[in-house]
Amino acid sequence: MPVEFLSDEQAARYGRYQTDPSPEQLARFFYLSPQDLQFLADYRRAYTQLGCAVQLCTLRFLGTFLPIPT
Repeated sequence: MPVEFLSDEQAARYGRYQTDPSPEQLARFFYLSPQDLQFLADYRRAYTQLGCAVQLCTLRFLGTFLPIPT
């Protein structure tokens, strides 16, 4: 992704967790709605559902997927 318009500090922070989310951020970005749970139910295995949920919440919070989710 082009990041020329970002400062060096902003580009270094892009797509990374810098600190632990606050309780307000957890409630806002990491709450799974009934629609989210219905979407996740399509995946068969519990570990696949968990991985998809983590990616979904990360996308909401950071605005991008983690390049290396491990």
